[in-house]
Amino acid sequence: MRSLWLLTLALSTLPAMASVEQQLANCATISDKLDRLICYDKLAETAARAPVLVPAAAVAAAPTTSAATISKPAPTMEESFGKTQKAEEEPDRIELEIADVDKDQYGNLKISFTNGQVWKQTDSRRYKLTTGEKIFIEKGALSSFYLGSDSRNSTIRVKRIN
Repeated sequence: MRSLWLLTLALSTLPAMASVEQQLANCATISDKLDRLICYDKLAETAARAPVLVPAAAVAAAPTTSAATISKPAPTMEESFGKTQKAEEEPDRIELEIADVDKDQYGNLKISFTNGQVWKQTDSRRYKLTTGEKIFIEKGALSSFYLGSDSRNSTIRVKRIN
């Protein structure tokens, strides 16, 4: 440990002419995590104080893009419902119309909806669905979702797959 501190002290007193790459390589050779972090912090502190000179050719060659070309339109609340990344104000329940119903190799349902969403059944209960039927999907506890119909008193557990 003491030798690492001595190495850190030696690295911090390197001449100013040493390249940043060389100093980074020296920091990377330190095996103790804390000492290595201290070395990187000292290097970042000295780099922040040093003026950065950028050649004019590099500035002229840098691509310019506007914020309008980079940004994508925000998804609607219905499009983001059931995805792992939650929207700021996600509804507790959505109503959908079934476009197609398939079964996977385990007999679980794979349900496609008219809005393009695809959900799959995660429990093994039997639940009959038909194309064109209107159903709802609502949030449950611990990030779970349940598919049901207003005409029935049962639900199945589902997970969004797209």
